[in-house]
Amino acid sequence: MFDSPVTTPVRQSERTTLVRQLQELVAALDRRMPQVMRAGESAIARDAATLRQRALRRIDELCAEAE
Repeated sequence: MFDSPVTTPVRQSERTTLVRQLQELVAALDRRMPQVMRAGESAIARDAATLRQRALRRIDELCAEAE
C-alpha cells in the first residue's frame, strides 16, 4: 500500500518540523478508536498500524541524521 519514499537529507529546521508532525500523527493514530461496525475496519486498522510503524521509523531516521 505505501511505497518507500526516497529519503533525502533535510535542514535542521525542516527536520524539527517533520519530527513534530510525525509525532502528532503517531499520537492521533494512538487515539483512534476502531469502529468495529464499519465495513472495511480491519483494513483501515491494518493501514493505520502500518502508517504508525513507518512514521516511527522515519522519526528514528531523522533523529539519526541530526547526530
